[in-house]
Amino acid sequence: MPKILVIEDEDAIRRVLVKILTEESKDYEVSEAGDGLNGINMIREEDYDLVLCDIKMPKMDGVEVLEAARKIKPEIPFVMISGHGDLDTAVNTMRMGAFDYISKPPDLNRLLGTVRNALDRKSLVTENKILKKKVSKNYQMIGDSEAITNIKDIIEKVAPTDARVMITGPNGTGKELVAHWIHQKSERSKGPMVEVNCAAIPSELIESELFGHVKGAFTSAVKDRAGKFETANKGTIFLDEIGDMSLSAQAKVLRALQENRISRVGSDKDIKIDVRVIAATNKDLQKEIEEGKFREDLYHRLAVILIKVPPLNERREDIPLLIDHFAKKIAGEQGNAEKKFSDKAIGLLQQYDWTGNIRELRNVVERLIILSDKEVTEDDVKLFASK
Repeated sequence: MPKILVIEDEDAIRRVLVKILTEESKDYEVSEAGDGLNGINMIREEDYDLVLCDIKMPKMDGVEVLEAARKIKPEIPFVMISGHGDLDTAVNTMRMGAFDYISKPPDLNRLLGTVRNALDRKSLVTENKILKKKVSKNYQMIGDSEAITNIKDIIEKVAPTDARVMITGPNGTGKELVAHWIHQKSERSKGPMVEVNCAAIPSELIESELFGHVKGAFTSAVKDRAGKFETANKGTIFLDEIGDMSLSAQAKVLRALQENRISRVGSDKDIKIDVRVIAATNKDLQKEIEEGKFREDLYHRLAVILIKVPPLNERREDIPLLIDHFAKKIAGEQGNAEKKFSDKAIGLLQQYDWTGNIRELRNVVERLIILSDKEVTEDDVKLFASK
């Protein structure tokens, strides 16, 4: 139920506002404050979805209330109530972050429309925050081994910069998690994070995928299309498995990094871009360079910061934490109670040779949870997780 606070020192107007809101929707829970100081105290104590606030009030005027509330709970939308002589001030409060303003005496349709829009905006902001938390949770880096601690330390230092990062390591080690952590901790976190799996795109389509194309550039190009670099503007592009990228596409990526410009396939028009590039590979790029399969100049452009993600066999001390994390995650996904692993079961899993790394461990944990009884035991591991 949306909670609305009305801060208005004129009793008659405050009663009218409360009456309109409560009669409009039985779902609104409306509170009232007779002055700004009392209003701020109520905002401190309660979580409101919307505040209607008069501008001219004793003790604390509406501008001061807005300023104070923005420091306490900046997510609350404010609709300012302005008298005839307060119009300039009302407009100024919108520059300060107020959602809108209404004039006295309040017009019924204008008031209700503004309230609905403000509540919709608050709901959208809340949903976005929840979604962002979910995304962050999906990309947690689990572990406190020395190797993972070192990676986290590097991320803390490099994330606030725009330095390009090259992430190396075997398949299944979590290179994409490192990329997402860098993006989420960067100044570009409000911008897009665009992922490109270079190994999954046919070589003849990779340039179109990265840089877009214009209508008629090739047979199936029936309309103009923006590429991943354009889509990632003001954000981050993650070039996964970049070692599989064709040499011609590498040349175009190099130009994009040198000039911060790209051109769509079939066009000679330059498009300015502002993109941070993070790349990852499971290949030995030095060997690829020696064999003429990867451009050395591109490697040096991309590998400003090198992060090596170790295989799971080199960080076995993290396996208990990973098992606990996956058990909680799988229980949440399946809507079941979390299933515990016995100490002996965990100890046995720590001894396994994890050639598929974290991805393989996650699959084994899920298998054990499905096939075991109330607790996953050592016998369950021997029976269901055997190689």
